[in-house]
Amino acid sequence: MNEKELSVLNSIKEQMSDIEGHLGLYYKNLVTGEEFSVGADETYFAASVIKLPLFMHVLRECEAGRISLEDRLVTEESDKVPSCGALNMFTGSVECDVRTLCRLMICISDNTATNRLIRRFGMEDIERGFSQMGMEITRIRRLLFDREASKRGIQNTICPREIGRLLESLWRGEFISREVSDYAIEVLSEQQIMHKLGGKLGENVQIAHKTGEDSGLSNDVGIVYAKEPFVICFAGHDTDVYRWEDLIRRSTYDLVRAIEEKTKNS
Repeated sequence: MNEKELSVLNSIKEQMSDIEGHLGLYYKNLVTGEEFSVGADETYFAASVIKLPLFMHVLRECEAGRISLEDRLVTEESDKVPSCGALNMFTGSVECDVRTLCRLMICISDNTATNRLIRRFGMEDIERGFSQMGMEITRIRRLLFDREASKRGIQNTICPREIGRLLESLWRGEFISREVSDYAIEVLSEQQIMHKLGGKLGENVQIAHKTGEDSGLSNDVGIVYAKEPFVICFAGHDTDVYRWEDLIRRSTYDLVRAIEEKTKNS
């Protein structure tokens, strides 16, 4: 691995050790194939990052012909939950196609859209789909904003390495097909929550990613289109969110710059 790139990664590891909480990192340079990780095979609370594998499950179901992105679903008033999203702002029931629900779920992290999709497929079917995509730690066990389940300790979980491999399959065009992979990347690139991986880079570098936030929890996982594109997955809970997100911002920026320097001199 390039000396500058490795130096940045080692610095991230060192700084992670100074921040409280359960923190994980998975990194892979998609050109060289080199990996770096800290706790990448452990279990982390998912928050909204669970919406990424759910989106990919929906695309697999479409490919199998069990549903279409053009199929229309009705979201009732009783389905609506707080926080991120747009559907809970509408009065009464809302009808829209699956494509729109997916884009709302990913681009503005709409919790109501997510729950509507979970109910459409069912937990067991989604869990089976996750296993078929090679994920065993990444699991969906409850609806979003199910406070009763959360109080009982029922949590959706992710594994940084599993999510990283899923993202890599998109970049390589190996998730179903090049066309489907490119569509998923297009949607992930329209993510509106940009203060972590993209917080210091701004709009200069494309990032296809999904974030997750909750009390004491912050995640961001994605493909960063540097001169040598890389997958990076940050996951952390029971932590100081301000310090953790600051590290995510600075680290992503430093990695992009290290790769730019490497490719400039090669």
